[in-house]
Amino acid sequence: MLKNSFKDYSLSDEITHALHSLEYRTPTEVQSKAIPHVLEKKDLVVKSQTGSGKTASFGIPICELIDWKENKPQALILTPTRELAVQVKEDIINIGRFKRIKATAVFGKQPFAIQKTELKQKTHVVVGTPGRVLDHMKRDTLVLDQIRYLVIDEADEMLNMGFIEQVEAIITKLPRNRVTMLFSATLPAAVKDLSLKYMKTPIDIEIKATGLTTDKIDHSLLQVAEDDKFSLLQDITIVENPDSCIIFCRTKDRVDTVCKQLLESGYNCDKIHGGMVQDDRLDVMKDFRRGKFRYLVATDVAARGIDIDNITHVINYDLPLEKESYVHRTGRTGRAGQKGKAITLVTPFEDRFLTELEDYIGFKIPAMTAPSKKEVESKKIAFDAKMDAKPMIKKAKSEQLNKHIMKLYFNGGKKKKLRAVDFVGTIAKLNGVTAEDIGIITILDTGTYVEILNGKGPIVLTRMRNKTIKGKLLRVSVATKE
Repeated sequence: MLKNSFKDYSLSDEITHALHSLEYRTPTEVQSKAIPHVLEKKDLVVKSQTGSGKTASFGIPICELIDWKENKPQALILTPTRELAVQVKEDIINIGRFKRIKATAVFGKQPFAIQKTELKQKTHVVVGTPGRVLDHMKRDTLVLDQIRYLVIDEADEMLNMGFIEQVEAIITKLPRNRVTMLFSATLPAAVKDLSLKYMKTPIDIEIKATGLTTDKIDHSLLQVAEDDKFSLLQDITIVENPDSCIIFCRTKDRVDTVCKQLLESGYNCDKIHGGMVQDDRLDVMKDFRRGKFRYLVATDVAARGIDIDNITHVINYDLPLEKESYVHRTGRTGRAGQKGKAITLVTPFEDRFLTELEDYIGFKIPAMTAPSKKEVESKKIAFDAKMDAKPMIKKAKSEQLNKHIMKLYFNGGKKKKLRAVDFVGTIAKLNGVTAEDIGIITILDTGTYVEILNGKGPIVLTRMRNKTIKGKLLRVSVATKE
């Protein structure tokens, strides 16, 4: 029986408080079906499209089941991309905020030493890409003996990107007494084999892919000569005038070219692909999520599970190389019950690929007529007005949650022999403050970050300026960054 409210799951007050602040009101279908089984510690194979709420369907019960007192990692979540690893980590931290769940993301193109330092801290959940997780395992910087929950997220993308062997290598090193969950938008044979080989009589959950039907997403196709593609793209964007749009290209070079052409034409846009520096990729995704620019030109790296609300249009400038990528790309729009449009440009030489794609998705993509010159001219004024308008910056999902949280920085850490218990013991004795008002504590070599919950930050900030911790008077300030 499907649940109508998260309160029906008998979750702890800390988790329900966070869900309420995150405005999680009614469970999605996948959450309603998966959460009870995870809480009962059953293995799961879940087939559900991106945008259906998969992260919370494992994140909520994992945060509920985590033993906060255990310092070693208890859950390992594998993702195909770095962006998804960061997003899942943030989702876990937000859901587990009031239970003080500490999550760490590990991925390539970020200094190993930084991650090693984080993993030395109390860490409940590790989220990472397979290659970097294996690196940490080989160097003994990731402790596995307390792992009780394994999640393989976007498993079909793991297969497409050649990660399945690495995933198997990780699984073989984990404790056998664990709960294993596999989430995938599609279930190719190799992914199914993985579940048969490493899972204990898993429960199969399949959520019908509404995103591939015209129910939430209006799919359409345009035939175009290669040389006319960019001109047609401009006409489409003028006529459609999207609020938020991802333009998918097949290669990094194509992304660079199209983005440059759009910028030169006055478009408010940016780009993302695998050849970019990791910090730049994360910054671009953050700015796009907040609505700082309207058009994102991307390779398939941006299609894999990234959760961005209110993308009104997806334009496939190039057909994807992998048929499954069409599902992931078009799944960026039509999310959370909203309507969306997916427009695909096809050259005369791609008919065979198109036929294979349509066979795979199970329906023929309806052809649309290219916008006429008259139609483009009539819509140009409205398009220019929207382009000139100041972007409406969207609130972050966690803004309400974090409103009453202040992160403080103390200029003392491990080198001064300070431990989390020293900070808790001192802060919790302040008048009007209790241990429940203290959130995640991160102790580094020369500094410590302490989250103060429930609006008590200013009290702690003021009073700790004259209080010693373990006999040491530390400078305390509002943290700017960690």
